[in-house]
Amino acid sequence: MTSPSPSPSPSPRTRRQPPPFRRVEVRTVERPTPRLVRITLAGPELEGLTIERPAASVRLLVPSPGEGSPAEVALVIPAWNGNEFLLPDGARPALRTFTPRRVGRTTLDLEIVVHGSGPASGWADAARPGDPAAVSGPGRGYEIDENATSFLLAGDETAIPAIGQLLEVLPADHPVHVHIEVGHPDARLDLPDHPHATVEWHDLPAGAPPGDAMVGAVLATDLAPDARVWVAGEAAAVQRIRRHLFEELGLPRAQAWVRGYWKHGRHGDAEDDQ
Repeated sequence: MTSPSPSPSPSPRTRRQPPPFRRVEVRTVERPTPRLVRITLAGPELEGLTIERPAASVRLLVPSPGEGSPAEVALVIPAWNGNEFLLPDGARPALRTFTPRRVGRTTLDLEIVVHGSGPASGWADAARPGDPAAVSGPGRGYEIDENATSFLLAGDETAIPAIGQLLEVLPADHPVHVHIEVGHPDARLDLPDHPHATVEWHDLPAGAPPGDAMVGAVLATDLAPDARVWVAGEAAAVQRIRRHLFEELGLPRAQAWVRGYWKHGRHGDAEDDQ
């Protein structure tokens, strides 16, 4: 009796290949707050980069830690293997995702929260004009639902650039309620004006887990049935908000955009999952 042939192994799962990397270098470095670094990247390869929706994302590639002075490092562009970017030696590159704050013909502004010891935080903290980097994008942004009668925006410091973009484009005659958690009062900064926006800043209590103040603010908000919700920040806190919205309130998933930007304990940098 012939033994049955073994079942073929399933094909490895592949993901859609992201846009190619564009080489850039640091042009200017500013510090709007002690914890926020605004970096202008520039280079001819940025020409043609178009951001069509607010709160979109780009992947930022920086030299891996320990490679020497950033200005002296030849940045290695990783290859896509069908599931992730890898360097020639098989290692994962120093790669994180951020919201582009401003895009010019050959310039791109990023605002990076310096918290923890991750590669992007460390790079931003030490960045100088001429340092090499690369960006890939854009990732999908937020599609504004014109049928909404009000909006709730909530996030921690990593979400401030995206919240600023949303305030610039949300319908001017719609109420917008904004809750932002900061680790220290000096992280607060001016946001774009919106005629019907109320902005509340929430200081994270000493010893509280990141996102705790943001979660409390969202749970205390009385949502209208047709409100639209945008939330981003620390992943565990965002998961608590997701359960509240979808399981406790029964909010239709189509009415909410809820995303973890970073994980507490994972070197403090924004995650590559926006």
